[in-house]
Amino acid sequence: MLNAFDLSGETALITGGGSGLGLGMAQCLAQAGAQVVLIGRREAELKESASSIGEAASYVAADITQLDRAADTIARASQAAGGKPISILINNAGIHVKKPAPQTTPAEFQSVLQTHVLAAHALTAAALPDMIARKHGHILFTASMTSLLGMPLVIAYSAAKSAYLGMVRSLAAENAPHGIRVNAVAPGWIESEMLRKALAGDEQRTAKILQRTPMDRFGEPHDVGWAAVYLSSPAAKFITGVILPIDGGVSSAL
Repeated sequence: MLNAFDLSGETALITGGGSGLGLGMAQCLAQAGAQVVLIGRREAELKESASSIGEAASYVAADITQLDRAADTIARASQAAGGKPISILINNAGIHVKKPAPQTTPAEFQSVLQTHVLAAHALTAAALPDMIARKHGHILFTASMTSLLGMPLVIAYSAAKSAYLGMVRSLAAENAPHGIRVNAVAPGWIESEMLRKALAGDEQRTAKILQRTPMDRFGEPHDVGWAAVYLSSPAAKFITGVILPIDGGVSSAL
C-alpha cells in the first residue's frame, strides 16, 4: 500500500460538520483525499465552512432530528457530492444540557437523546443498505469521556454518549460480514464552542479537568480529525467495534 491513509474515492457525510469537532474532522478527511459533505441546521455556517475547505467540500442544510427525513438527507448528501455514494458516515452532531439530574426535564432529556441517539440510528439505517450492496463503508460515532467516566451535571448527555458504545458494538458485529466497519472516537476535552459553553464561569471544574489530564492541556479539533482519518482509512481495515479515546491520557491515568 503506497499510502494506507489515502481516502481518495471516499465520500464522507459529517453531521454537525459546520463547526467544532465536525469541521475539524471534515478538514482532515478532505486533506486525506475524501469528498466531504457537511450536514447541519445553520446554512450560513455550513456554506462558510465548506468554502474554507475548498472544492472537496459541499453541504446540505438539514435537521437530523426529523427522523423520517433521514433517507432524504443521505440522498441529498450524495447529490451534493456529485452523485457519489456515501461511503463514510460520521455521526457527530450533538447538543448539551448542563443541569443537576433532578432539574433535567423529560423534554430536555428526550431532546438530547433525539439528536444523539435516534438521529444517528436513523441516518445509519438509511446509509447501510447502499454500503451493504457495495460491501464497503465505515461508520464512525463521536462518543465522549462521558461514555467512559462518570461526570456530574450531564445525565442526558452521558446517557446518550454511553448508548453509542452499545450501538457501535452491535452494528460492528452485525455488519462486519458485509465489509462494513463501525467504530467510535471518544474525545476528551477538546477546544470547541460546546466545551466553552460547558465550562463557562466554572473555573474550578476547568482546573479539575486539566489536573486530571496528564498532558495538562485541552485537545484540538484536528487531534480528533486525524484519528477519524485513520479509522476510516485502509490502515484500519481490520479494526471494527473499537472505541478510541482521544483524551490526553485522562481515561488511563489516576
